[in-house]
Amino acid sequence: MRILVAMSGGVDSSVVAGLLAEEGHEVVGATLQLYDHGAAIQKKGACCAGQDIHDARDVADRLGIPHYVLDREQVFRREVIGDFADSYARGETPIPCIRCNQTVKFRDLVALARDLGCEALATGHYARRVEGANGAELHRAADPARDQSYFLAATTRDQLAFARFPLGGYADKAAVRAVAARLGLRVADKPDSQDICFVPEGRYDDLVAKLRPEATAPGELVHADGRVLGTHRGIARYTVGQGRGLGEASWDGDERLYVAGVDAGKRRIVVAPRGSLETGEAVAGEMNWLIDPPAAPLRCQAKLRAREAPRDATVTWDAAAGLARIALDVPGIVAPGQACVLYDGDRVLGGGFLRGRGSVDTGRAAA
Repeated sequence: MRILVAMSGGVDSSVVAGLLAEEGHEVVGATLQLYDHGAAIQKKGACCAGQDIHDARDVADRLGIPHYVLDREQVFRREVIGDFADSYARGETPIPCIRCNQTVKFRDLVALARDLGCEALATGHYARRVEGANGAELHRAADPARDQSYFLAATTRDQLAFARFPLGGYADKAAVRAVAARLGLRVADKPDSQDICFVPEGRYDDLVAKLRPEATAPGELVHADGRVLGTHRGIARYTVGQGRGLGEASWDGDERLYVAGVDAGKRRIVVAPRGSLETGEAVAGEMNWLIDPPAAPLRCQAKLRAREAPRDATVTWDAAAGLARIALDVPGIVAPGQACVLYDGDRVLGGGFLRGRGSVDTGRAAA
């Protein structure tokens, strides 16, 4: 086949290009430039910028395949970075990797692949695409420690049918690096990217302060029972479940407090004991179904955060409202803005973004 490979400049996507070329496919490499080339070249832990573009081009030269660089800086700034800042300004906790996959990666690269006459788009994601009775299915990777199916839940059924994930069956990253060494790729020992790619030093609040300064204005730290306990440093610096950075509101007597909700309208951070944060109910919007939307309550597993294990749940699809209403068997902490991904064992059924202010009734605090 003629296959477009999304090449980030890292070892994973480089190995994908090498394996497919080795199998005899006509491989075309494409790298998205998401930052200013000069400013980003020294950033550590980033991707799709500076040195990474050079590394992708070097791999393409080594493999003897054509390589294109696509300037998507403005789109990325608007649809990923802008959405990231807007989410914090709304009192949410965004998950930009899903937005990036949803927009500049799969949407734009699938369109490019089709324009180039390619029959598939391949990426270095750790997930498995399985041909099922009703078409392509998204499944977890063989290596649970590297599984990225959670971050691919916004991939549409049409995109999934076109996508390929050659690394999904690999047992671990060491095996992938061994392939890179065998192919003679200089990126074989290149470190993995860390943190959020556009804030590689982890100071996301500085970025939000520049783009949405109102999200870093001070306000009240309020107990869920209505007591004002102190002052916070801006809602963008807090997320549901957080226990650090609360200052004088860290404790209520001998009981440790945590962020239970964010009221962006009143610039209030609501805190409560950790046990109060857990809830048995969640609501997800912007649902992307990889199965036919269920007409009856669906038993499955719901994953509320990337680093959490899925928990058994019953999901009711409210088609009129466009919302998935999730009843959790075991209560969890719900952070609005994070993704809720639904599984049936290893298979991804769909996913959306959590709604609401948090896990506790903040009515008194919001009064």
